Amino acid sequence: MGFNRVALIGRFQPFHNGHLYSARHILNEFDELVVVVAAAQFNYTVENPFTAGERVEMIKRGLGDLYERVYIVPVDNIPNNYAWPRHVLSYIPRVKAIFSNNAFVQELFRSYGYEVRSTPTLEGVSGSLVRKLMVEGGDWMSLVPGPVAELIIEINGVERVRKLWKMSIKSPGERY
Repeated sequence: MGFNRVALIGRFQPFHNGHLYSARHILNEFDELVVVVAAAQFNYTVENPFTAGERVEMIKRGLGDLYERVYIVPVDNIPNNYAWPRHVLSYIPRVKAIFSNNAFVQELFRSYGYEVRSTPTLEGVSGSLVRKLMVEGGDWMSLVPGPVAELIIEINGVERVRKLWKMSIKSPGERY
């Protein structure tokens, strides 16, 4: 293959410092990165509070200078899991490998013959933790790049996450 491009698949709800860490790490080894915004059709739910468009903007802002080497492509889920990798691949530029920490996604892409790698992670940072801190009034802003925090504030994202959580009637300890 005459290209050195890979894909990183995630929901990015929201884009946080762990995602930025992953992108930097991957771009140290590869020339280009395709960020696949999975489950693009889901929004305004506890686990998926942000729209695909908002996530694209978060990723662009959060990447800063790295953005010039990145494609951001939202992709809806489809009901047929086996066909989902082919669906994703029809939306994105050609890639030589897939990065994901979701075992099911890894297995699906392996079944299509793709090299699959685990995504480098930053310990102690996750989208569910960021959302939990938003609900509880904690320091979520230290877990996301500054420009992402600014966007979340601009779109009243913290209030949205809190309202969605309250409407879902979650019990303490349940997933955010």
